[in-house]
Amino acid sequence: MNAILKPRADSGIKAWDSDSERLLCTMVLSDSADVKTFCFQTEQPSWFRYQAGQFITLQVEIEGVTHTRCYTLSSSPSRPVCLTITVKAEPGGKVSNWLHQHLKVGDHVQARGPSGIFSVQHSPAPKYLFLAGGVGITPLMSMTRWLFDQGRHTDVCFVQCARTPSDLLFRSELEAISARVSEFRVALVCERPNPFGAWTGYSGRLNQLMLELIAPDYFEREIFCCGPEPYMKAVRGVLQAAGFDMARYHEESFQVPVHVDAETRQHADEKVDATQTSVLRFAASGREATCSGTQTVLDVAREAGLSIPSACLFGVCGTCKVKKISGEVHMLQNGGITDEDVADGWLLACCSRPLGDVVLDC
Repeated sequence: MNAILKPRADSGIKAWDSDSERLLCTMVLSDSADVKTFCFQTEQPSWFRYQAGQFITLQVEIEGVTHTRCYTLSSSPSRPVCLTITVKAEPGGKVSNWLHQHLKVGDHVQARGPSGIFSVQHSPAPKYLFLAGGVGITPLMSMTRWLFDQGRHTDVCFVQCARTPSDLLFRSELEAISARVSEFRVALVCERPNPFGAWTGYSGRLNQLMLELIAPDYFEREIFCCGPEPYMKAVRGVLQAAGFDMARYHEESFQVPVHVDAETRQHADEKVDATQTSVLRFAASGREATCSGTQTVLDVAREAGLSIPSACLFGVCGTCKVKKISGEVHMLQNGGITDEDVADGWLLACCSRPLGDVVLDC
Protein backbone atom coordinates (compact mmCIF):
# COMPACT_ATOMS: atom_id res chain seq x y z
CA MET A 1 0.00 0.00 0.00
CA ASN A 2 2.96 2.36 0.52
CA ALA A 3 4.61 1.86 -2.85
CA ILE A 4 5.48 5.08 -4.67
CA LEU A 5 7.25 5.33 -8.00
CA LYS A 6 10.69 6.83 -7.37
CA PRO A 7 13.34 8.24 -9.69
CA ARG A 8 16.46 6.15 -10.20
CA ALA A 9 19.11 6.63 -7.51
CA ASP A 10 21.59 7.79 -10.14
CA SER A 11 19.23 10.30 -11.75
CA GLY A 12 20.56 13.24 -9.72
CA ILE A 13 17.05 13.98 -8.41
CA LYS A 14 16.76 14.04 -4.61
CA ALA A 15 13.83 13.51 -2.28
CA TRP A 16 12.36 16.43 -0.32
CA ASP A 17 11.46 15.16 3.12
CA SER A 18 11.39 17.08 6.43
CA ASP A 19 13.74 19.83 5.26
CA SER A 20 13.23 23.56 5.22
CA GLU A 21 13.45 24.71 1.63
CA ARG A 22 12.29 27.43 -0.75
CA LEU A 23 9.44 26.27 -2.94
CA LEU A 24 8.67 27.75 -6.35
CA CYS A 25 5.05 28.52 -7.16
CA THR A 26 4.37 27.01 -10.60
CA MET A 27 0.60 27.36 -10.92
CA VAL A 28 -2.37 29.05 -9.20
CA LEU A 29 -5.85 27.62 -9.76
CA SER A 30 -9.20 29.10 -8.73
CA ASP A 31 -11.48 26.50 -7.14
CA SER A 32 -14.30 28.78 -5.97
CA ALA A 33 -14.94 32.42 -5.17
CA ASP A 34 -12.72 32.28 -2.07
CA VAL A 35 -10.59 29.14 -2.54
CA LYS A 36 -7.42 28.73 -4.59
CA THR A 37 -4.98 25.87 -5.15
CA PHE A 38 -1.26 26.72 -5.21
CA CYS A 39 1.16 24.35 -6.92
CA PHE A 40 4.84 24.15 -5.92
CA GLN A 41 8.07 22.57 -7.04
CA THR A 42 11.58 22.88 -5.66
CA GLU A 43 14.15 25.14 -7.33
CA GLN A 44 16.42 22.16 -8.00
CA PRO A 45 14.99 18.93 -9.48
CA SER A 46 13.53 16.80 -6.70
CA TRP A 47 10.59 14.59 -5.87
CA PHE A 48 8.34 14.95 -2.84
CA ARG A 49 8.10 12.16 -0.29
CA TYR A 50 5.19 12.32 2.16
CA GLN A 51 2.05 10.51 3.26
CA ALA A 52 -1.40 11.27 1.90
CA GLY A 53 -3.11 13.66 4.32
CA GLN A 54 0.03 15.29 5.74
CA PHE A 55 0.69 19.04 5.81
CA ILE A 56 3.51 21.49 5.28
CA THR A 57 4.33 24.65 7.22
CA LEU A 58 4.76 27.83 5.20
CA GLN A 59 6.74 30.86 6.34
CA VAL A 60 5.86 34.10 4.57
CA GLU A 61 7.00 37.63 5.24
CA ILE A 62 4.24 40.23 5.32
CA GLU A 63 5.14 43.87 5.95
CA GLY A 64 8.47 42.86 7.42
CA VAL A 65 7.02 40.29 9.83
CA THR A 66 7.44 36.53 9.37
CA HIS A 67 4.24 34.52 9.73
CA THR A 68 3.99 30.73 10.00
CA ARG A 69 0.95 28.70 8.97
CA CYS A 70 0.19 25.00 8.44
CA TYR A 71 -1.57 23.93 5.25
CA THR A 72 -2.64 20.39 4.45
CA LEU A 73 -1.51 19.03 1.11
CA SER A 74 -4.29 18.37 -1.38
CA SER A 75 -1.87 16.60 -3.73
CA SER A 76 -0.99 12.92 -3.56
CA PRO A 77 2.45 11.35 -2.94
CA SER A 78 1.68 9.07 -5.88
CA ARG A 79 2.32 12.16 -8.06
CA PRO A 80 5.63 13.21 -6.47
CA VAL A 81 6.90 15.97 -8.77
CA CYS A 82 4.56 18.66 -7.42
CA LEU A 83 2.98 19.74 -4.13
CA THR A 84 -0.36 21.52 -3.91
CA ILE A 85 -2.16 23.28 -1.08
CA THR A 86 -5.77 24.41 -1.35
CA VAL A 87 -6.41 27.57 0.69
CA LYS A 88 -9.56 29.46 1.60
CA ALA A 89 -9.24 33.23 2.04
CA GLU A 90 -10.58 33.41 5.58
CA PRO A 91 -12.15 36.70 6.77
CA GLY A 92 -9.39 38.44 8.69
CA GLY A 93 -6.90 35.70 7.80
CA LYS A 94 -3.61 37.52 7.34
CA VAL A 95 -1.67 34.75 5.61
CA SER A 96 -4.51 33.17 3.62
CA ASN A 97 -5.54 36.55 2.18
CA TRP A 98 -1.91 37.43 1.43
CA LEU A 99 -1.54 34.18 -0.50
CA HIS A 100 -4.69 34.90 -2.49
CA GLN A 101 -3.77 38.49 -3.24
CA HIS A 102 -0.01 38.32 -3.73
CA LEU A 103 1.40 34.84 -4.39
CA LYS A 104 1.81 34.31 -8.13
CA VAL A 105 3.62 32.01 -10.53
CA GLY A 106 7.38 32.47 -10.20
CA ASP A 107 7.27 33.53 -6.54
CA HIS A 108 8.98 31.62 -3.73
CA VAL A 109 7.88 30.65 -0.23
CA GLN A 110 9.83 28.98 2.56
CA ALA A 111 8.39 25.64 3.64
CA ARG A 112 9.03 22.94 6.20
CA GLY A 113 7.63 19.45 6.28
CA PRO A 114 5.90 17.25 5.56
CA SER A 115 4.35 16.58 8.99
CA GLY A 116 1.31 14.97 10.58
CA ILE A 117 -0.14 11.52 11.16
CA PHE A 118 -3.66 12.11 9.79
CA SER A 119 -3.44 9.56 7.00
CA VAL A 120 -5.02 6.33 5.82
CA GLN A 121 -1.47 5.05 5.49
CA HIS A 122 -1.41 4.90 9.32
CA SER A 123 -4.81 3.19 9.50
CA PRO A 124 -5.24 0.64 6.70
CA ALA A 125 -8.80 -0.67 6.50
CA PRO A 126 -11.04 -2.39 3.94
CA LYS A 127 -13.71 0.34 4.16
CA TYR A 128 -13.47 4.09 4.80
CA LEU A 129 -15.87 6.95 5.45
CA PHE A 130 -14.47 10.39 4.61
CA LEU A 131 -16.35 13.35 6.13
CA ALA A 132 -15.26 16.74 4.74
CA GLY A 133 -16.48 20.13 5.89
CA GLY A 134 -15.61 23.07 3.63
CA VAL A 135 -11.93 23.44 2.81
CA GLY A 136 -11.27 20.62 5.28
CA ILE A 137 -11.64 18.44 2.21
CA THR A 138 -7.93 18.92 1.38
CA PRO A 139 -6.37 16.00 3.31
CA LEU A 140 -9.26 13.73 2.34
CA MET A 141 -8.73 14.69 -1.30
CA SER A 142 -5.05 13.82 -0.94
CA MET A 143 -6.00 10.40 0.46
CA THR A 144 -8.60 9.86 -2.28
CA ARG A 145 -6.11 10.61 -5.04
CA TRP A 146 -3.56 8.33 -3.39
CA LEU A 147 -6.02 5.44 -3.04
CA PHE A 148 -7.18 5.87 -6.65
CA ASP A 149 -3.62 5.96 -7.99
CA GLN A 150 -2.83 2.68 -6.20
CA GLY A 151 -4.93 0.95 -8.82
CA ARG A 152 -6.68 -1.17 -6.20
CA HIS A 153 -10.33 -1.48 -5.29
CA THR A 154 -10.92 0.27 -1.94
CA ASP A 155 -14.40 0.83 -0.53
CA VAL A 156 -14.73 4.56 0.18
CA CYS A 157 -17.81 6.61 0.99
CA PHE A 158 -16.94 10.29 0.58
CA VAL A 159 -19.29 12.87 2.13
CA GLN A 160 -18.62 16.51 1.32
CA CYS A 161 -20.49 19.20 3.26
CA ALA A 162 -20.58 22.84 2.16
CA ARG A 163 -22.65 25.98 2.56
CA THR A 164 -23.97 26.04 -1.02
CA PRO A 165 -23.37 24.04 -4.24
CA SER A 166 -21.03 26.84 -5.38
CA ASP A 167 -18.79 26.09 -2.39
CA LEU A 168 -18.31 22.40 -3.23
CA LEU A 169 -14.66 21.66 -4.03
CA PHE A 170 -13.24 19.08 -6.45
CA ARG A 171 -16.79 18.00 -7.30
CA SER A 172 -16.13 17.03 -10.91
CA GLU A 173 -13.01 15.02 -9.98
CA LEU A 174 -14.82 13.16 -7.20
CA GLU A 175 -17.75 12.35 -9.47
CA ALA A 176 -15.36 11.21 -12.22
CA ILE A 177 -13.65 8.78 -9.82
CA SER A 178 -17.05 7.55 -8.63
CA ALA A 179 -18.16 6.96 -12.22
CA ARG A 180 -15.09 4.78 -12.87
CA VAL A 181 -14.77 2.95 -9.54
CA SER A 182 -17.94 1.29 -8.27
CA GLU A 183 -16.59 1.01 -4.70
CA PHE A 184 -16.11 4.79 -4.48
CA ARG A 185 -19.32 6.65 -3.64
CA VAL A 186 -19.83 10.39 -3.25
CA ALA A 187 -22.56 12.20 -1.33
CA LEU A 188 -22.89 15.99 -1.39
CA VAL A 189 -24.55 17.90 1.45
CA CYS A 190 -25.30 21.63 1.27
CA GLU A 191 -26.80 23.78 4.01
CA ARG A 192 -28.81 25.69 1.43
CA PRO A 193 -29.20 25.70 -2.37
CA ASN A 194 -27.95 28.44 -4.65
CA PRO A 195 -30.48 31.26 -5.13
CA PHE A 196 -30.84 30.28 -8.77
CA GLY A 197 -30.63 26.70 -10.00
CA ALA A 198 -31.87 23.29 -8.90
CA TRP A 199 -30.19 21.22 -6.18
CA THR A 200 -30.80 17.48 -6.04
CA GLY A 201 -28.32 16.54 -3.29
CA TYR A 202 -28.81 16.43 0.48
CA SER A 203 -29.91 19.68 2.12
CA GLY A 204 -29.25 20.92 5.63
CA ARG A 205 -26.51 19.92 8.03
CA LEU A 206 -25.15 16.42 8.41
CA ASN A 207 -27.08 14.49 11.07
CA GLN A 208 -27.49 10.88 12.18
CA LEU A 209 -30.45 10.14 9.90
CA MET A 210 -28.64 11.61 6.91
CA LEU A 211 -25.49 9.63 7.75
CA GLU A 212 -27.48 6.38 7.98
CA LEU A 213 -29.04 7.06 4.57
CA ILE A 214 -25.68 7.84 2.97
CA ALA A 215 -23.61 5.12 4.65
CA PRO A 216 -25.83 2.59 6.44
CA ASP A 217 -22.74 0.48 7.18
CA TYR A 218 -20.74 3.31 8.75
CA PHE A 219 -20.18 1.25 11.91
CA GLU A 220 -17.98 -1.02 9.78
CA ARG A 221 -15.86 1.83 8.41
CA GLU A 222 -12.73 3.65 9.49
CA ILE A 223 -13.77 7.31 9.66
CA PHE A 224 -11.59 10.29 8.72
CA CYS A 225 -13.03 13.75 9.35
CA CYS A 226 -11.68 17.23 8.68
CA GLY A 227 -13.29 20.64 8.67
CA PRO A 228 -14.03 23.64 10.90
CA GLU A 229 -14.12 22.79 14.59
CA PRO A 230 -17.93 23.28 14.91
CA TYR A 231 -18.39 20.79 12.06
CA MET A 232 -16.10 18.19 13.64
CA LYS A 233 -17.72 18.70 17.04
CA ALA A 234 -21.13 18.02 15.47
CA VAL A 235 -19.78 14.89 13.76
CA ARG A 236 -18.28 13.63 17.02
CA GLY A 237 -21.62 14.21 18.74
CA VAL A 238 -23.51 12.21 16.11
CA LEU A 239 -21.07 9.30 16.25
CA GLN A 240 -20.85 9.18 20.04
CA ALA A 241 -24.64 9.29 20.40
CA ALA A 242 -24.89 6.36 17.99
CA GLY A 243 -22.33 4.36 19.96
CA PHE A 244 -19.62 4.34 17.28
CA ASP A 245 -16.20 3.05 18.37
CA MET A 246 -14.29 6.36 18.51
CA ALA A 247 -10.97 4.50 18.39
CA ARG A 248 -11.77 4.17 14.67
CA TYR A 249 -12.45 7.91 14.29
CA HIS A 250 -9.66 10.23 13.13
CA GLU A 251 -9.74 14.00 12.73
CA GLU A 252 -7.38 16.85 11.97
CA SER A 253 -7.51 20.38 13.29
CA PHE A 254 -4.97 23.16 13.84
CA GLN A 255 -7.46 25.22 15.86
CA VAL A 256 -7.97 23.49 19.21
CA PRO A 257 -6.47 20.53 21.05
CA VAL A 258 -8.37 17.40 20.05
CA HIS A 259 -7.03 14.68 22.33
CA VAL A 260 -6.08 16.23 25.67
CA ASP A 261 -8.82 15.87 28.27
CA ALA A 262 -9.09 17.25 31.80
CA GLU A 263 -7.72 14.10 33.41
CA THR A 264 -4.64 14.17 31.20
CA ARG A 265 -4.04 17.84 31.96
CA GLN A 266 -4.39 17.22 35.70
CA HIS A 267 -1.85 14.39 35.46
CA ALA A 268 0.48 16.69 33.54
CA ASP A 269 0.16 19.41 36.17
CA GLU A 270 1.09 16.89 38.87
CA LYS A 271 4.39 16.23 37.10
CA VAL A 272 5.29 19.92 36.86
CA ASP A 273 7.23 21.43 39.76
CA ALA A 274 6.89 25.21 39.45
CA THR A 275 9.78 25.74 41.90
CA GLN A 276 12.24 23.57 40.00
CA THR A 277 14.90 25.29 37.88
CA SER A 278 16.69 23.57 35.03
CA VAL A 279 19.40 24.42 32.55
CA LEU A 280 18.46 24.07 28.90
CA ARG A 281 21.45 23.81 26.54
CA PHE A 282 21.20 24.30 22.79
CA ALA A 283 24.15 22.35 21.37
CA ALA A 284 24.14 23.60 17.77
CA SER A 285 24.03 27.30 18.72
CA GLY A 286 26.16 27.00 21.86
CA ARG A 287 23.57 28.81 23.97
CA GLU A 288 22.04 27.90 27.30
CA ALA A 289 19.35 29.28 29.57
CA THR A 290 17.87 28.67 33.00
CA CYS A 291 14.16 27.90 33.09
CA SER A 292 11.42 27.19 35.59
CA GLY A 293 9.32 24.07 35.73
CA THR A 294 6.36 25.79 34.10
CA GLN A 295 8.20 27.04 31.00
CA THR A 296 8.14 25.13 27.74
CA VAL A 297 11.20 24.46 25.63
CA LEU A 298 9.81 26.90 23.06
CA ASP A 299 9.46 29.65 25.69
CA VAL A 300 13.05 29.18 26.81
CA ALA A 301 14.39 29.04 23.26
CA ARG A 302 12.74 32.35 22.40
CA GLU A 303 14.10 33.98 25.54
CA ALA A 304 17.56 32.74 24.51
CA GLY A 305 17.15 34.38 21.09
CA LEU A 306 16.62 31.14 19.14
CA SER A 307 13.93 30.86 16.50
CA ILE A 308 12.29 27.42 16.53
CA PRO A 309 9.54 27.33 13.88
CA SER A 310 6.11 26.88 15.43
CA ALA A 311 2.48 27.21 14.45
CA CYS A 312 -0.32 25.68 16.53
CA LEU A 313 1.39 26.01 19.97
CA PHE A 314 -0.45 23.03 21.50
CA GLY A 315 1.19 19.95 20.03
CA VAL A 316 -0.99 19.21 17.00
CA CYS A 317 0.94 20.40 13.97
CA GLY A 318 4.44 19.09 14.76
CA THR A 319 6.16 22.16 13.32
CA CYS A 320 8.31 22.72 16.43
CA LYS A 321 9.80 19.21 16.49
CA VAL A 322 13.42 19.25 17.75
CA LYS A 323 15.92 16.51 18.68
CA LYS A 324 16.80 15.87 22.33
CA ILE A 325 20.40 14.80 23.00
CA SER A 326 20.05 14.19 26.73
CA GLY A 327 17.77 14.85 29.69
CA GLU A 328 14.07 14.34 30.29
CA VAL A 329 10.99 16.42 29.49
CA HIS A 330 7.29 16.08 30.10
CA MET A 331 5.45 16.44 26.79
CA LEU A 332 1.69 17.04 26.70
CA GLN A 333 1.10 16.52 22.99
CA ASN A 334 -2.00 16.10 20.83
CA GLY A 335 -0.81 13.96 17.94
CA GLY A 336 1.80 16.15 16.25
CA ILE A 337 4.54 13.55 16.71
CA THR A 338 4.70 9.77 16.34
CA ASP A 339 5.73 7.23 18.97
CA GLU A 340 8.65 6.32 16.73
CA ASP A 341 9.84 9.95 16.75
CA VAL A 342 9.62 10.09 20.54
CA ALA A 343 11.59 6.85 20.82
CA ASP A 344 14.27 8.41 18.59
CA GLY A 345 14.59 11.42 20.91
CA TRP A 346 12.39 13.98 19.20
CA LEU A 347 10.08 16.30 21.15
CA LEU A 348 7.63 19.12 20.48
CA ALA A 349 9.08 22.34 21.85
CA CYS A 350 5.71 24.05 22.31
CA CYS A 351 4.36 21.54 24.82
CA SER A 352 7.48 20.03 26.44
CA ARG A 353 8.66 21.13 29.91
CA PRO A 354 12.16 20.18 31.14
CA LEU A 355 12.39 17.78 34.08
CA GLY A 356 15.93 18.73 35.03
CA ASP A 357 18.80 19.73 32.72
CA VAL A 358 18.23 19.07 29.02
CA VAL A 359 20.47 19.31 25.94
CA LEU A 360 18.88 19.88 22.52
CA ASP A 361 20.32 19.62 19.03
CA CYS A 362 19.40 23.12 17.88
